[in-house]
Amino acid sequence: MAAKESSPANITQADIVSNEDKKKTVSIVNGIIELKYFESILQDSVRASIVFTDAAGPEALDGKTALDGLPIVGTENVSLKFEDLKENKLEFSTSKKNSLYVNKVTPISDDSTKSMVALDLSSKEYLMNEKVRLNTRYDGKLSDHIKKILEDQNLLATEKTIDIEPTSNNYNFIGNNKKPFYTINWLSMRSVSAENQKPGETAGYFFYETSEGYFFKSIDGLLSQDKKKSYMYNQSPDGEVGVPEGYDDKALDYTKDNKVDAQRKLMQGAYSTRIVVFDPFTCYYEVLTPPASEEAKTAGKKLPTLNPELDKEGKNKEYTRTTYMLLDKGTLPTGKTEQQLEKSEEENFKPKDTLNQAIMRYNQLFASGVEMTIAGDFSLHAGDVLFVDAPELQTDTKNDEPNKQSGGLYIIADLCHYISTKGTYTKLNLVRDSFGRKGNHSK
Repeated sequence: MAAKESSPANITQADIVSNEDKKKTVSIVNGIIELKYFESILQDSVRASIVFTDAAGPEALDGKTALDGLPIVGTENVSLKFEDLKENKLEFSTSKKNSLYVNKVTPISDDSTKSMVALDLSSKEYLMNEKVRLNTRYDGKLSDHIKKILEDQNLLATEKTIDIEPTSNNYNFIGNNKKPFYTINWLSMRSVSAENQKPGETAGYFFYETSEGYFFKSIDGLLSQDKKKSYMYNQSPDGEVGVPEGYDDKALDYTKDNKVDAQRKLMQGAYSTRIVVFDPFTCYYEVLTPPASEEAKTAGKKLPTLNPELDKEGKNKEYTRTTYMLLDKGTLPTGKTEQQLEKSEEENFKPKDTLNQAIMRYNQLFASGVEMTIAGDFSLHAGDVLFVDAPELQTDTKNDEPNKQSGGLYIIADLCHYISTKGTYTKLNLVRDSFGRKGNHSK
């Protein structure tokens, strides 16, 4: 990698607006020592952290520091703009309706004329989630519920872009005074994609935010994406070998991790589960043991192969986790009284087709992982798919063959863009549900 490709990025705006007087704004862009920006498919909000030198003196603050003169106490509006050396920009501002807010203020050091301050930033919806509750009834498709919760003016009232993968199943429920994000994540494991999943085979969604908006995506939908970029890692000196043809860039640091802790995966029911359902009206119960679906879309060639010596023979014997559910019949049927009576025996939620299937898919997804650092690339986001290769370990030190077991497609589970006076880097946590290199880096 050329040294310039990890040089400091350009932070063009970092303005904080006073809560007391919206016309009073201070720019801290020239005092920033370190900036970290975070996205994750396991988080409801983007996050950022800024460490800056807070010097006294600006006339607008009567000679005081920003911390005391603005003052900065929390929930202040922050407009933030920065770009990498390839001119990929990230912008958070009131004009784009996605500005960040101060969640926590931490003074690090103090003297008579200046101090060092750390600010933790989050999105508006992350804070609004603590101020609103769901108290109405929701009927219809689960994907419609997600959209309504995000856009409802009495709830989160977001004006950001929302990308929701349609669900095939309906679910009626009452908010019961729950928080919006809690409810959305609760609905995620009850959702089946109309495009990428089959009822009874696989289920489960992720809800997360990136700089591009909010996303509600199925696990199989994420794994069905085309790759965004291809990366490779080797230990050849940069002056001797550049980025090979077909790859977008070269990783600066690479660590692979087989995350299959056998006992823990079995305890979590990643590959075999049992569900016991009971109908309280007829006293009928049923025991089902759905195995890991062969219809699930995988990033690699196949799910981990477990030792057959541990298999238990016989019907409903091969399982490692059990869930119990009452059949949800006659609960909140839609329509007028006569229509509700006709639907009184219909299931509102079908756990046999959804619940354990989602449990297995969530636990399968984190079977294989890669931790990788690259030169700062702000075009990448949580949920994107990357193709990653590293050389296969052989006695021939000049071997250039890619690793057939760990190479291939991965989902970005977490990312951190790191900017300091010394350089700009992007750190990625990549995960997938399976093993074996499928496809190649150029297609």
